[in-house]
Amino acid sequence: MITATTSPARSSWRGIALVLAVSTTLAGCATGPNPSDPYEKFNRQMFKFNDAVDRVALKPAATAYKQVLPTFVQTGVSNFFGNLSDLWTGANNLMQGKGQDGMSDLTRFALNSTFGLVGVLDIASEAGLHKHNEDFGQTLGAWGMPSGPYLMLPLLGPSTVRDTVVMPIDIAADPWAYKDPVNWRNVGTGVRAIDQRAAVLDASNLMEEAALDRYEFIRDGFLQRRLSRITDNGDQKIKFKKGAQQEGKQDNAPADAKAIKAAYPDDPGATAPAAGKPAAPGAAAPAAAAAAAPAAAASGSEAKSIRDAYSDDPGPTPVAGEAASPAAAAARKRAPAAKKPVPAAAVSSETPSK
Repeated sequence: MITATTSPARSSWRGIALVLAVSTTLAGCATGPNPSDPYEKFNRQMFKFNDAVDRVALKPAATAYKQVLPTFVQTGVSNFFGNLSDLWTGANNLMQGKGQDGMSDLTRFALNSTFGLVGVLDIASEAGLHKHNEDFGQTLGAWGMPSGPYLMLPLLGPSTVRDTVVMPIDIAADPWAYKDPVNWRNVGTGVRAIDQRAAVLDASNLMEEAALDRYEFIRDGFLQRRLSRITDNGDQKIKFKKGAQQEGKQDNAPADAKAIKAAYPDDPGATAPAAGKPAAPGAAAPAAAAAAAPAAAASGSEAKSIRDAYSDDPGPTPVAGEAASPAAAAARKRAPAAKKPVPAAAVSSETPSK
């Protein structure tokens, strides 16, 4: 008699895949006004279910975990499971074209797994190797695949359609999914969930007090954070969309100029006057107009005293083809005409000889 055997890891993956398939099917029956959340009705129901489970079981367990266990034990648990995730994070960074980050993650895993006592001690961070968090959903996002609508999964929390579809791949890439015996694997999975919930315990308490609509707060925060992680806060090292490389080559202006140009997209910029044509009267710079205003507002007595002090100065000569300034013309009308000095040669010629 031949009996079929199924590995525990494969059974757990099938169960999770079944739950995700049912959730996606149910989500397709609901619609909502938000373009990024068309399944809002279904998502809110799942949010209420997850919130009830969190209040009854997960949050009390995380509170006790944080209050009872010493801090170094909590740090060791977090480091251990974080070290396991570094392996898959490094692979995703390499698939995204970020070779330096990928090699750093793989070096972290090797260093912490050996000298860090199987990851309990995070000596890689002390050595300057920063930790990253990447999954296959982020990799597909970096490749240009859209995230799809927002989706709240039962027990698993916020996600998107794209991330939900590839979630079994992330689970299969987790080394803890192959841990034997099964009892140790299940206990470790529960401890990891409690540790992750304890890490955000203070933030969730603050959110419960501040947020008017906790569902919208969690949804918007998750989508923004997810986009930030996919694009590396706008510094994504590899661009998969067409024209992305050319965009940076065409505009070599400084950062400040780019910001001003982005703020005023409809402004064509300064237009140079045609060759041989004078500038328009209203095209003077504001700074020059502001500087000329006090001179135009000077009193007639002050202008007269200046002209008396410099009687030989004929004053500004207007440029050919340019209209004289209205303020200067008015000042010349108000001021009395100065007597022109007689040239010495003329005086000598008019003097009768003896």
